[in-house]
Amino acid sequence: MPRIKPMQVEELPDDVRPVLEFAQQTMGFTPNDVLTMAHWPELLQAMLPLVGTTFSPGAVDMELKRLVALITSMSGGCQYCVAHNAFGMLEDGVDPAKRDAIWEYPTSDAFSDAERAALAFAQSVGHTPNRLTDAEYENLAAHFDDRQIMELAGVACLFAFLNRWNSTFNTQLEAGPREQAEALLGGRGWEVGDLRRRLRHERRE
Repeated sequence: MPRIKPMQVEELPDDVRPVLEFAQQTMGFTPNDVLTMAHWPELLQAMLPLVGTTFSPGAVDMELKRLVALITSMSGGCQYCVAHNAFGMLEDGVDPAKRDAIWEYPTSDAFSDAERAALAFAQSVGHTPNRLTDAEYENLAAHFDDRQIMELAGVACLFAFLNRWNSTFNTQLEAGPREQAEALLGGRGWEVGDLRRRLRHERRE
């Protein structure tokens, strides 16, 4: 059960409705974390430009941003955010070969060396405490420039916040993301239940 009951759509103040509309348009459903955060309208309003900037077209392509978001959430152990990103990968048209091999990214031929470096970075940044090593950062920097690294870090750090937020309040997972997560990740470390459980996806040394 959620620890804070999400607001009903009709209860939302007028000044936060644009945030909900943005979320619905970009995600394709009404997210419960937005309805929960609406109890603190100023925070919800502040999230809109942050999310919009992080996922706007930039120096890193959207496919890699979505993969980084998923790996960060997998590392953080937030089943809610993992499900949302599984749904987002399908909506954004992420390569099916990469979706299917996401658990094996360190060794799968579906990923380039640059993508593996970015996903290892995301996995370490998403861990608590942050376990990013100098060697991992140097490997990342061999493939990406400073601006690209900042965008990758922006995605990872945004979801590190959302992972902690949603696991704190035990946000209830919506039907759409649940179905997609079960189809894509079911039986491979993801299951409906304790949304705070750390996923069994450890970095291969």
